[in-house]
Amino acid sequence: MAAHNELGQWGEQVAADYLQAKGYTVVVRNWKSGHRDIDIVALDGETLVIVEVKTRRNRLFADPESAVDSRKISSLRQAANHYVKLYHADQPVRFDIVTVTGVVGSMPQIEHIEDAF
Repeated sequence: MAAHNELGQWGEQVAADYLQAKGYTVVVRNWKSGHRDIDIVALDGETLVIVEVKTRRNRLFADPESAVDSRKISSLRQAANHYVKLYHADQPVRFDIVTVTGVVGSMPQIEHIEDAF
């Protein structure tokens, strides 16, 4: 497996563990809607939370959350719309970003941006 794929999978696991420790229920990971995907679908009480996870080795070149641009936001909204319609979800929906900075085997730095967009 390519190193960047391994880092991404590690970051998504770290994010899922972090959310569960905060009391969220992880419903599904890596949900696909055609060529679009949602990293984590979770519940925070009665709120359906669509979580985009960004993992980077460090913050030297840019903050990980800066990779969530208008194109990515549009894609996430479309995927979330499909998810909500497919599963007849009728609860409020929120979009969060979880950034994970570090490398496999290290203590990661985690930032959780609730209601990011």
